[in-house]
Amino acid sequence: MKLTVFGATGGIGQEIVRQALAAGHEVTAVVRDPARLSARGEGLEVFRADLSDAEALRAAVAGRDAVLSGLGARGMKDAKAGIAARLTRPVLRAMEAEGVRRVLVVSAAPLSPAPARREPLADRLMLGLVSRVLKAVYDDLRVMEDELARSATDWTSVRPPRLQDKPVTGTYRTEIGGNPRSARFIGRADVAHAMLAMVDDPATVKQGVGVAY
Repeated sequence: MKLTVFGATGGIGQEIVRQALAAGHEVTAVVRDPARLSARGEGLEVFRADLSDAEALRAAVAGRDAVLSGLGARGMKDAKAGIAARLTRPVLRAMEAEGVRRVLVVSAAPLSPAPARREPLADRLMLGLVSRVLKAVYDDLRVMEDELARSATDWTSVRPPRLQDKPVTGTYRTEIGGNPRSARFIGRADVAHAMLAMVDDPATVKQGVGVAY
């Protein structure tokens, strides 16, 4: 497949690029600073661009089978500025202009529907606490997901819980429309693995998908 990756210098983005190249895909990594991209390999194109310029991004997405995005806030200042929504909006506009439909983005577990009663009380309480502490982050991601829902794309919002730096295992749980029971952790590499696995999965189109160990 021909894939375009936004946020390619971030923790999940770098893993998407590495794993996609290893699987034999052609990858266009969209970056602001090419020096921060450590992933290398045959089939890689590095595309330097201003991520706020939808017109400039059209060439990065034209003719691609799918777009995968790890764009998001690097801290509370970014979140309060709504950076995830602001950077995703031009990507969607560029895709719509080029007729590219498939897009997968990284969101977060607290954006899934309220935990069902089957969740242990400790997990429900922890999720509520995290949602309050990181409210600005999740508010930003909620706006981003609203933009996805209003777009003409075939989107999937991948919603991991707390992220860890661990090698890819390929062993994790997913739940369409919610979170796996007691979803507490997942490695960034496995989030990338899950996103690549969902690219051609029609069941995940226009859905939020929880992923966790």
